Amino acid sequence: MSLDTPYRAIFCDLVTDQTLDILPLRDVSFEDYIGRAGSLSGTVPVPDRAMADRARQIKPGRTTVYLERGGFLWWGGIVWTTNLQSSDRGVVTLGVQAATFDSYAGRRRVRTELKYTETEQFDIVRGLWAELNRGLGSSAVDLGDDLPSEPVFRTASWRHGDETVYQEALDQLGAYADGTEYQILVHRDPSDGRRVRRLRLGSPRIRTGATDVVLDRPGTILSYSLPDDATRGGTTSLARGASTNGNAAAESRPTLSGEVKAEDLPDLWPQLDLSTDYNDIGDKAALDALALAVLQEAQGSVLIPELSIRLSDVVPSALLGRTARVRITDEWHPTGLDSRFRIVGVKVRPAERGRPDTAELALEEV
Repeated sequence: MSLDTPYRAIFCDLVTDQTLDILPLRDVSFEDYIGRAGSLSGTVPVPDRAMADRARQIKPGRTTVYLERGGFLWWGGIVWTTNLQSSDRGVVTLGVQAATFDSYAGRRRVRTELKYTETEQFDIVRGLWAELNRGLGSSAVDLGDDLPSEPVFRTASWRHGDETVYQEALDQLGAYADGTEYQILVHRDPSDGRRVRRLRLGSPRIRTGATDVVLDRPGTILSYSLPDDATRGGTTSLARGASTNGNAAAESRPTLSGEVKAEDLPDLWPQLDLSTDYNDIGDKAALDALALAVLQEAQGSVLIPELSIRLSDVVPSALLGRTARVRITDEWHPTGLDSRFRIVGVKVRPAERGRPDTAELALEEV
């Protein structure tokens, strides 16, 4: 990415969101996902002392970076790592590694008593992010006003001293079959142009748009990958929870769910076991529900489709949650593949040195 590209890299203070500078960023790629942090990598060229003074303002853990195109924010996140390098020819560059704002939940631990009894799960997620906002100063995440289509009430608690990572607590709420998904969107407020970081919620899935986006090969699809992975799937599932043993002299054993077995696989399968740990959950009914959700997600083998497409002017975050109708005709699909998937991840490579904008889409079966 150079100064004459349609993208602007805006570096800001994390706590105040005050703009520090707009700097050239080359060799950029960025990605965003539903349910986990996306990343950005790029390089700031440092050809002279003036640029060095400007680039010194980028402080890992204290600086954010936004990519803007056509007045729209395409990506935003926290700079976690920089790498100052000089080549054997004396060319100095500053490598930048950043992650979307939800990565902040992975750097914070629960150090207060949090207890929710029969509370709607969206409110629990907002409660966790309200705690996280206490560490973000005046530029906190907007908790939004999303409402569930069907309320789901849960009982959950996290104790001071267990050092539970907030990301783990959020993942627990998303692990149920009727759990909640979230992502943090960045956009400009249309009334005053200020940058907004907004929490978006969905249950059991985040959905975007009322119509399918149609992707064809030959056509918009440049390449595809359809890995079918039995190492990530299974035919039975068991969840292990917190220990409930109150006798310090006896061996500590975790609470176990019942073993859930697949019953509707179309073909004959050997037994393949799935196991998951939930160290903060001691309720067997909750563990049973989590074990079932894991099996429903990974029953048999796991298909993880990926597509590479030509990217239009649509903002990448607007693709997340969209349903894609994928139509492929080639040697493997002589009669044509025509399937629907949900877009759960977008990795963008901006146009550079004559290369057009492309996006890699991570998909899940609808």
